[in-house]
Amino acid sequence: MKISIKNSEEIKKIYKSCQLAAEVLEMIESYILPGISTEEINNICHNYITKIQKAKPATLGYNGFPKSICISKNDIVCHGISNKNDILKQGDIINIDVTILYNNYFGDTSKMFFVGNKISKKSQLLCLTAQKSLYKAISILKPGLRLYKIGKIIQKYVEKKNFSVVRNYCGHGIGKNFHEDPQILHYKSYDYGIILKPGMVFTIEPMINIGHHEVYLSNDNWTVKTKDKTNSAQYEHTVLITNLGYKVLTLRKEEKIPL
Repeated sequence: MKISIKNSEEIKKIYKSCQLAAEVLEMIESYILPGISTEEINNICHNYITKIQKAKPATLGYNGFPKSICISKNDIVCHGISNKNDILKQGDIINIDVTILYNNYFGDTSKMFFVGNKISKKSQLLCLTAQKSLYKAISILKPGLRLYKIGKIIQKYVEKKNFSVVRNYCGHGIGKNFHEDPQILHYKSYDYGIILKPGMVFTIEPMINIGHHEVYLSNDNWTVKTKDKTNSAQYEHTVLITNLGYKVLTLRKEEKIPL
């Protein structure tokens, strides 16, 4: 396993890509309304990334992925593919996952959006729990921390709220490559003795389900859904380990991550 330690020049470039990715999530917020298709959302983001930001949507063509962002609605866990016939309706919850490639470096982030104002209490709590589990994991980051503690704190919090953590997908190192070592698991598991060091950059992106943690891959070979058809939620940030603790590289303006 080769975990790359980023130098200050690389960190600057990754930070720029991360800021652009966060901006896309801020920009798209006002469009998330009942009646819009997921394809329209994809196209708005694509145009913003390519024309305004002069950057590249990293998912487009990545291992054959056909769209510029991932849009995962309700029981879709991750890697949802937008479609002109997929119309958002009152009560839906969606995750938008944006990865930007700018100046040869990647930045990756995602968040949940509510469609309309008639979101079930259970789905609201699911989304809040996913976000808080991410924040709890971020708050413990510092040099010298064992990697497995990230997954341990997420799993403990999520299960206390009676939700489940998806095990098949994980966070990852990021930089010149979209996916690098180490893998960041969101439940307690063996971490090969990896210890966090300054200059490590990776994503934490817990996916949590209302029901069981089991998922399946759809026939399109991308879309991942919950087996029991319950809703799923995910939040993701790209983080840097600093000499003193951490820096969230994809922080949005509306966010306050409690230390």
